[in-house]
Amino acid sequence: MRRLIVEDLTIRAGDRTLVDEVSFALEEGKILAIVGPSGAGKTVMTRSLLGLRGPQPGVVGGAVIVEEPDVTARLYDSQEAKDALAIFSRLRGDVIGYLPQQARDSLDPLWTVGKQVQEAMDLAGHSDRVEDWLRRAGFQHPDQVMALYPHELSGGMAQRVCIALAIARGSRFLLADEPTTGLDPQSRRKIWDILKRFRADGHTILLTTHYMDEAERLCDRVAVVDQGKVIALGSPNDLIASLRGEHMIEFSVANGVSSNSAPVSESELRDLPGVSAVRIDGTDITLTASEPHVVLPPLLQRLGKHSEELTRLSIRHASLEDVFVELTGRHLRDGDAAS
Repeated sequence: MRRLIVEDLTIRAGDRTLVDEVSFALEEGKILAIVGPSGAGKTVMTRSLLGLRGPQPGVVGGAVIVEEPDVTARLYDSQEAKDALAIFSRLRGDVIGYLPQQARDSLDPLWTVGKQVQEAMDLAGHSDRVEDWLRRAGFQHPDQVMALYPHELSGGMAQRVCIALAIARGSRFLLADEPTTGLDPQSRRKIWDILKRFRADGHTILLTTHYMDEAERLCDRVAVVDQGKVIALGSPNDLIASLRGEHMIEFSVANGVSSNSAPVSESELRDLPGVSAVRIDGTDITLTASEPHVVLPPLLQRLGKHSEELTRLSIRHASLEDVFVELTGRHLRDGDAAS
């Protein structure tokens, strides 16, 4: 059984705490997402799992543990820090593959795609054809890609080449740091499909992202991170269930909602049957409910009583974005803007 375990990981830069006592376990054959806004500590956390930050007193605390059938390595709290770093250096590539945000930068600019994949295959002792590995990474016509240099690849192609390299090296863990940022919707979905196949083959993936829909569709477990802390951890379904209602009723009224009794108050909305939570953003209101059909009649009646003009009404399933808003009081995109 392979596992990557993080215990109370703490990373500081000067007087700033970038990662604050974070703990989680990455289980074999699963995808764990670390989600949060830009600046939440996702990238620095991922790089620490690769042993790319040395053990400096007052800067890094806690431990990162890789459990393999033939070796267990502890990083940062080990008494043999140099030995631990040496072990992690060997694990990188062979056991732990890394897919950075800017995948092209991690490729050798002087080697073609075909040569780089062939080198990875040779080091891992594979005898398959390069084309086969590129097909596994989603290239339908690998012969057209093999002769290209990194600067000739699109962002999505570079990401897929890096995944092909991780597969060819035999990496059991893949740390993918925001792999779909900046990609068009079609390229994003191709990356999703490749990561799903990677997991289906028994590999394990740690995915950082600020796309909540990506985490919800791909992952077995999700760690919601804000300001360096894990504020929620569980399966997407369990986290959404914590909202106490799987439907969101969104509507807008012309005059907005006040905290008093005129024209319609927040307290009136909270008192509606079946409503478990109310969120107000100017003239936009969101109600959390399990049974929308129970909420809608009294809601419309209440608005009509106050002669409120309903300008928009929609019902949707709750999402991880709603979980983030419930936990932090703001949307994920607001966190991006603030950081």
